[in-house]
Amino acid sequence: MADDGRLLRDVLHDAAQQLLASPALALEARTDGTAGSEVEGHREARWLVAAMLDVAPGELGRLLSVGYRTPASTQARIEVAARRRATGEPMAYCVGTAPFRHLVLAVDRRVLIPRPETEIVVGEALRLTASHPGGIAVDIGTGSGAIALSLATEGRYERVIATDLSDDALAVAAANAARVAAARVAAAEPGGAPVEFRQGADLAPLRGVRARVIVSNPPYIAYSEAAALPRSVRDWEPTVALVAADEGMARYAAILAGAHEHLEPLGWVVFEVDTRRAQRTAALATTQGYQQVQVVRDLTGRERVVLAQYAPA
Repeated sequence: MADDGRLLRDVLHDAAQQLLASPALALEARTDGTAGSEVEGHREARWLVAAMLDVAPGELGRLLSVGYRTPASTQARIEVAARRRATGEPMAYCVGTAPFRHLVLAVDRRVLIPRPETEIVVGEALRLTASHPGGIAVDIGTGSGAIALSLATEGRYERVIATDLSDDALAVAAANAARVAAARVAAAEPGGAPVEFRQGADLAPLRGVRARVIVSNPPYIAYSEAAALPRSVRDWEPTVALVAADEGMARYAAILAGAHEHLEPLGWVVFEVDTRRAQRTAALATTQGYQQVQVVRDLTGRERVVLAQYAPA
């Protein structure tokens, strides 16, 4: 351990005090209904410091108990991240990473922050294809690559195609693919399916592709609803990945209209949806001729995922 840094105890204390003194975080707590207590400030500080040290938050207790001294370079990065968080910037952007299922992904303001609800989307896609290995899985609007890389590492597909309209997002996703591959090599784990990145909107990049499953967490917030989003989302995350025309339904409509041409017989479409649009999306899928249309709820009981199967006559 380096002996030129400050005690982790003091670094952690200073980060917590900076977060507790932040007017932006106090407003965020009141607006979002989260705890604005001293306990919450200390918890956020632990998450931030642990991420910058690349350890689990629970590991901090052991480091504190042995009088760990934070290397000067890491201390400087913690100070920068704490200052950024104190302005209200989302934690994941401040520390540069976000967990998703079994992965830790690099994220910045070019992409949405992966969320637990999206893990359900991956789980449903894997469940629907588990008995029939092989084939192609597609992730439309890949962002950080969270869905595509999870399908590649957890599924049994021949390959995964990840698309996005944004070149910036594809750059983040490709870097995450390299990050995941390196981590799996270091852990002597199988490499998983290869992931191919393609630029374009909706189904445009899929010419000639017949997929076993098409998965998407598309923009689904109506323009009229954008102002009511939490500040931590509205003011920081990329608008193009959040909002869509036709009261938030445009991307669902575009994908469902053409997915028949890019699915194997009995292939599936799996969407993450806004709970306010789950039934509309399911009805649209039924109208478009899909079979076994289902709405799946998340752990809080909200309608969060729509499944639809392509079953040609």
